[in-house]
Amino acid sequence: MISVAEAHKIIQGRIRSPKTETVKINDATGRVLAREVVTTFPQPRFDNTAMDGFAVRAGDPEGASSASPVTLSMKGTITAGGPAAIVIGAGECCQIMTGAPMPEGADAVVMVEDSSGFGDSSSVDISREVVEKENVRYSGEEIAEGETLIHPGNRLGAGEIGVAATFGYGELEVYRRPNIALFATGDELIEPGEELKPGQIYNSNLHVFAELSERVGTLITMQRVLKDSRESLKDFLSEAIEKSNLIVSSGGVSMGKHDYVRDVFLELGVKEYFWKVAQKPGRPLFFGESGGTLIFGLPGNPVSSFTCFMEYVWPTCERFMGLTPINKVTARLLESFPQETEKRRYLLGHVEMDGREMVAKPSGKYGSHMFTSALMANAILESPRGEGPLKSGQEITVRLLPWSELQ
Repeated sequence: MISVAEAHKIIQGRIRSPKTETVKINDATGRVLAREVVTTFPQPRFDNTAMDGFAVRAGDPEGASSASPVTLSMKGTITAGGPAAIVIGAGECCQIMTGAPMPEGADAVVMVEDSSGFGDSSSVDISREVVEKENVRYSGEEIAEGETLIHPGNRLGAGEIGVAATFGYGELEVYRRPNIALFATGDELIEPGEELKPGQIYNSNLHVFAELSERVGTLITMQRVLKDSRESLKDFLSEAIEKSNLIVSSGGVSMGKHDYVRDVFLELGVKEYFWKVAQKPGRPLFFGESGGTLIFGLPGNPVSSFTCFMEYVWPTCERFMGLTPINKVTARLLESFPQETEKRRYLLGHVEMDGREMVAKPSGKYGSHMFTSALMANAILESPRGEGPLKSGQEITVRLLPWSELQ
């Protein structure tokens, strides 16, 4: 067996630099940015009004009130999207609509609510004083031209898409999504919805793998339940190695009489980097490579396979897409946590905030076959090998599940 740290080091050493592609901005949601987005102009691009009202020289309405308004001459109207082809002199103003460019000579805007209102008159009564720059948005006050808005490695959401569109980006350079092939083995497996016969169980791991693969952002190229036969494994794997960047299997990598997966990997020329890791659950974990395709053989027990996927496959997918995996954190245990003398120990658990402190407790179901322990879990708790359990009050390492929120 190799250590968890050694396994991570080997995997990271086999991940190639992510490739990029250019996509339309409407297709960029959820993708990871590969080239920085910079401002193509200052924002705002020109001085403009923040309100509907009247562009004035700030000193002209001095002393104005509702009881004693100041009358200014009207020079015309400037609308949003139109030119500011007006010059404002002393005692003059113009009607101006939100977002419209400020005319030359004006340095403030009186809201329409503080006037006699819009109309066709040659003058308007102003009933409130204003100060210089009031209700004016000046060019570059938000951000200057040439500044970086979004750095590479950021996943693109509504905010990022909106900002890129604001500055005219119709296309974005992003990292390619890795192709992933998923399979499970077992004569006992049938699909949910079918009727169970004696000795059969429902295929759940493959559906978990598919959900996690889509959630992290990969493209699923193949997904299949295979019988425990060398021929079906060879057929599937030969095709998957050609089509995929990653292959992830569930089951068939232990030492059972019908655990053919590792044997078939080797028969097909897959280079094996490791097969067993000093961890619980998930000791029988295979990692290899064929023609640049990385291959993970995960154990069949559902908690084992889920834990191994999150510990090894998920970070690999992130690196393929140009993401930096999120660091693990520490939390204070509220209950004891079992340790192993020779293995790193993982358990699904729940983490929450207690004031400013993060606290954690493991699931009460320790069996690697007990996947109902995932229902209330928002984290995977782990401890290095050691004698005796960690006690309540001690610190423990925590991997927060990416989709979970702390309460």
